[in-house]
Amino acid sequence: GHWLNGRVTAQPIEAVAAEIIGRGGLNGGEMGQLYGLVRGYALADVGTARAALQPLMLACGFDAMERDGTLALRSRSAQVDVVLDPAALVAREDGDLTQTRASEVDAAGRLRVSYLDAEGDYQRRIADVLRADADGRHVLDQDAPIVLLQDEARRLAERWLTEVRVGRDAAGFSLPPSALGVGVGDVVDLGGRRWRIDRAEQTEALSVEAVRVEPGVYLPGPDGGERGSMARFVAQGPVYPVFLDLPLLSGREVPHAPHLAVTATPWPGRVALWGAEGEDGFTLNSLLAAPCVIGESLTALPAARPGLWDRGPALRVRFEGGATASASLLAVLNGANLAAIGDGSVDRWEMFQFANAELVAPGVWELSMRLRGQAGTNGIQPAVWPVGSHVVLITPAVTQIDLPLAARGLARVWRVGAAQRGFDDPDVVARTLTFDGIGLRPYPVAHLRAQALGADTRLAWLRRTRVDGDSWISPEVPLGEEREAYVLRVLRDGGVLRTLTVTENSWIYPAALRAADGPGQISVAVAQLSDRFGPGPFRSIDLP
Repeated sequence: GHWLNGRVTAQPIEAVAAEIIGRGGLNGGEMGQLYGLVRGYALADVGTARAALQPLMLACGFDAMERDGTLALRSRSAQVDVVLDPAALVAREDGDLTQTRASEVDAAGRLRVSYLDAEGDYQRRIADVLRADADGRHVLDQDAPIVLLQDEARRLAERWLTEVRVGRDAAGFSLPPSALGVGVGDVVDLGGRRWRIDRAEQTEALSVEAVRVEPGVYLPGPDGGERGSMARFVAQGPVYPVFLDLPLLSGREVPHAPHLAVTATPWPGRVALWGAEGEDGFTLNSLLAAPCVIGESLTALPAARPGLWDRGPALRVRFEGGATASASLLAVLNGANLAAIGDGSVDRWEMFQFANAELVAPGVWELSMRLRGQAGTNGIQPAVWPVGSHVVLITPAVTQIDLPLAARGLARVWRVGAAQRGFDDPDVVARTLTFDGIGLRPYPVAHLRAQALGADTRLAWLRRTRVDGDSWISPEVPLGEEREAYVLRVLRDGGVLRTLTVTENSWIYPAALRAADGPGQISVAVAQLSDRFGPGPFRSIDLP
């Protein structure tokens, strides 16, 4: 409704000015010489009638003056109202007629007028006009909160700039009491020049201050053929959220808090995440200002060893919401081009990096020269990530959400959607999820070995850490947990025979105990234990 009505009910400037004057409690007077059309006028602040009229006066080129105790408005035209005889001027000590000209430095050579586009969707635009003989270094910026066509805005700026330049010339003179009919806003012809009276003071004589005007300034310029365009309407739909419970990446994250990646076409501007413990009582949790780069794998990705460059076939991914780029090997070693691949569940994500990214089709990239199982995620790496797996680039747009430590492991209801439409919008995406806090999960142990120790078997491994483990300066990586402890599982043909906890990175499997475990394939699985998370991913070894 307002789109149509607002465009067909443009008002003459006389009606707009009369409404402002009436609301200001002033007595409106002469408006018969006020010309122009107002397509729209935005008053952002509460103020006086004068403050509301001032932008209209500058933009539409009219003056306000007092006539017989009332306010009169008149459009500027530079038409002569009175012809004055220089000989009839009242003598003054500084000369009958004083003329001054402002410095050229004070005259702007370029004017930028901000306005609202009438033919678009009322977006803020700028009409930029440069005087032909100016270098453009002295710029004057003006704001006109008025709805204009592009050609109207350009002509307004040209008139405004020319008027400022012509108005550099000012004059001062005095008139006899017989000339009391001359008032502010009148244009007088004096000495072959036209002057508009801007100030008049009545004493023994009528002391006048005036600026020079030229009639050509107020003539409409040619149509430049400039036209606005309405932005194409694109219907908003639901966003696509991906929740990721990730390990510590930089060490600055909150360990137990998950991450959220969202994309949408079109992007709604800002996306909000609301959370609640049930189906009501939703509160704002996070805001995402930019879309994330989320994709789907078009080829399978087999497992690969961590800590070595994976030079296997390129992983082909179709990305939405952005693009990626190649990086040098050194940049990758320093953390560049980090991504997560998973099955879409909250906690099954393998972190990997890549050095080479090649665009092979619109939105389709091939990622090669990879580092796999980063941040201890080699412990959950499957034999192969199938076609259709989720791939998320870890960029600053991926936001860590606010989750209390006490809420870890508890089911909560989350809603994701356009921030301006609210959590009860039909297009909001709802999820009921539980987060374990993977940032607290210990890494898998490394270098699990078994060797004969007489009739017994000795198992040994090296501890890893999830905290500050990348430094080459420390002789040993920090523990990262409250205490050093490991969970061991003795398995026969895949079934668990016993579970025990040790506090050292080795364990003796006595021959008598092994004999009691009976025949079959015996294997031992080891995981580091966290008092806050529990055991991390297990590494296993088959015993001969």
